[in-house]
Amino acid sequence: MIRAVLFDRDDTLSVMDAAKYPQAAAWAQQQFGVDAGMVLRVMHQHWQRAFGEWWDLRTLDDERAFWTKYSRGLAADLSLSDGQGEAFLAKFPYQVFMKAAPQARAVLEALRERGLKIGVLSNTLPNIWPTLDAIGLADLVDVALSSCALGVHKPALEVFRLAASELGVACGEVLFLDDKPENVVAAREVGMRAELVDLSGEVAGALVGLWEVVGLLDG
Repeated sequence: MIRAVLFDRDDTLSVMDAAKYPQAAAWAQQQFGVDAGMVLRVMHQHWQRAFGEWWDLRTLDDERAFWTKYSRGLAADLSLSDGQGEAFLAKFPYQVFMKAAPQARAVLEALRERGLKIGVLSNTLPNIWPTLDAIGLADLVDVALSSCALGVHKPALEVFRLAASELGVACGEVLFLDDKPENVVAAREVGMRAELVDLSGEVAGALVGLWEVVGLLDG
């Protein structure tokens, strides 16, 4: 019997908010006089370079140091001062570039009504809660787990067992949803029921909308 539903965050519960990038670039142009097109290019390039650097972060202090380094690197690439880089990141922290996936809130509410626990397990920086708050779902989540804070990342089997333990249920009582096939396979290995999510609708056999999760449980 399923007692908890465990979601991945990115491209499952949340999607990128593409409209925020030109807004951020326009703000930087207005505030600092830098070309908006250059800001967009530098934002993309800088994140690509920094992407793997957060993998070994473990604490909130680690994360704060990471974002300080990130803002200063971004400022240097844009020929801005450290203070201007910090102001830019304060105005546009990375969570503002996310939004809830279609139907996400309605689905979580429906799961809550059925008495199910709701968890989020994401390969992400230590402090996951600001991102869930930014996409308007934090109040519906019982347990939110960052792989960095746990010290182990998906698809390691241990991370799924830890998530079940935090939810207070057995692995066999969890339905897990993720957009990465390797994570779905790993979750099944520990006994979870697991389904692949592809919000683009391009992968055969995957769930294409979150409302299908409710159908799986009611069927």
